[in-house]
Amino acid sequence: QVQLVESGGGLVQAGGSLRLSCAASGSTFSTMGWFRQAPGKQRELVAFITRAGSSNYGDSVKGRFTISGDNAKNTVDLQMNSLKPEDTAVYYCNAAVYDSNRIYWGQGTQVTVSS
Repeated sequence: QVQLVESGGGLVQAGGSLRLSCAASGSTFSTMGWFRQAPGKQRELVAFITRAGSSNYGDSVKGRFTISGDNAKNTVDLQMNSLKPEDTAVYYCNAAVYDSNRIYWGQGTQVTVSS
């Protein structure tokens, strides 16, 4: 059974930093990443990283966020710097199973950036 467990959300002032972590279990994953959803908005890509180490970022976080992964541990971290109030959202970990590309989601973790 695939499970994704997120940690690291919280409240931070604008300009501050937070680090999110996600631990996946139950399979091997080809891609892991983070999405976010703010109230009244659609879920959007934050960043993802492939098993080969290639990464991609949403335009709004480029240069401020960094994604990293550990294939052996099935973990993915998101270092978020220079946070802005508009980064406030529920952040969801996402993983694609290696052979089927079936997508799984974590339960979400709240990130709130105060101005």
